[in-house]
Amino acid sequence: MNTGVRITAFAAALAATFGAAYGLGTAVGPGPVEEPKTVHTEHAAPTKARDGGHTGHDEAGQGGAAGGLQVSEGGYTLALETPRVAAGRSVVKFSIKDGSGRKVTAYQTEHGKELHLIVASRDLTVYRHLHPVRAADGTWSTEVDLPVAGGYKAFADFTPAAEGAKGLTLGVDLSVAGTYTPRPLPAAARTAEVDGYRVALDGTPVPGRPSELKLTVGKGGKPVTDLEPYLGAYGHLVALREGDLAYLHVHPNKGGPGPEVSFTATAPSPGAYRLFLDFQHDGTVRTAAFTVHAGGAAPATRTPGDHTH
Repeated sequence: MNTGVRITAFAAALAATFGAAYGLGTAVGPGPVEEPKTVHTEHAAPTKARDGGHTGHDEAGQGGAAGGLQVSEGGYTLALETPRVAAGRSVVKFSIKDGSGRKVTAYQTEHGKELHLIVASRDLTVYRHLHPVRAADGTWSTEVDLPVAGGYKAFADFTPAAEGAKGLTLGVDLSVAGTYTPRPLPAAARTAEVDGYRVALDGTPVPGRPSELKLTVGKGGKPVTDLEPYLGAYGHLVALREGDLAYLHVHPNKGGPGPEVSFTATAPSPGAYRLFLDFQHDGTVRTAAFTVHAGGAAPATRTPGDHTH
């Protein structure tokens, strides 16, 4: 998956996170988490991640342009064939087209997959990390559960196999039909709970400068010391900026199987971010979500305007 910001001491596939250490008791074995609920269509066997930066992720992580803000970049375009779907379970289809309008059929493998698809609601209360299946003609498809109507954004994270091609994160709007009831951004907090797991966030994101972020996973008051590799790492972090949903993604630094996963991230600008940490334990991938504020105090609560789709 694109490696946007380098991770150094905790959680951050992004660039944003708190500052406050969280301690957990003694080791614990397999166990679960969720907020919001995340659907994982595939769990690949651990694979060694390829070194090398990705334009959308790495530049964003170093304070450059964030990823996912463009539908076309570097001669490639994300073409969504199902721009409007029904609430609930549905199938999303899309393709990546080159400068000649042809569907791309050859990709480099990143963290066990040719392409990673992230789908998030505009209010950042729904998040999905998916691994679509590619047909021979270059069309990708995946089933996704989007429970509520409203505006969403789909991000394709990939590296074409073409010589000299760089990793890209392209973003496109996706609509879920129905009446949209806006929800405010979840309040900032230093811990998140999902399926009986408690994940603590330690560190503060700094706009334009790398900062250390740490995620500590526990269950039943005890630290989880046997996290399992998921797509070649003990944790994957995606961060989305409130408003434009600028995309940041980082992978953890080297370290053991828990309870702490560390990252180094750089917020591209002051503002509110939603962090989503994927981790695997007892054979199941779970997602812990946090709201953090980079570069100052939390802004007044905002609720997206009402929309009917």
